[in-house]
Amino acid sequence: MATERQKAIARALTLTIPRAPYLDAEAIREAARARHMRGLSPDTALWLAAVAHIRHAHTDYDMLMDDGYDRDAARFFVLDEINGVLDHWGATRRLDPDAVDEEPRKNVAGDAGSHEDEIEEIE
Repeated sequence: MATERQKAIARALTLTIPRAPYLDAEAIREAARARHMRGLSPDTALWLAAVAHIRHAHTDYDMLMDDGYDRDAARFFVLDEINGVLDHWGATRRLDPDAVDEEPRKNVAGDAGSHEDEIEEIE
């Protein structure tokens, strides 16, 4: 039996990325349900999981990192590829190249900050 959070994540996936292939959708759902994502809304957890999954499974991001590019540069170079996959899957939103962070987040102290640690864990 699915929990309310699992149902909310599944609904968010269907609404946000309706044509994601089954295997990709399963991987995204699983990542969105991860323990370190529990403090996030289901929509935010789903979006971060989807972007991270696409970045690693459908772009040259890991190869760029292996070639010595820093994280920000590698992310910059795969942005169009990620948006292409999102478009192909019928996504209702895209990555914004001008946005520093997609969502406001809390740091360990509870103040507004970055989720870099959480994002790193799903990468």
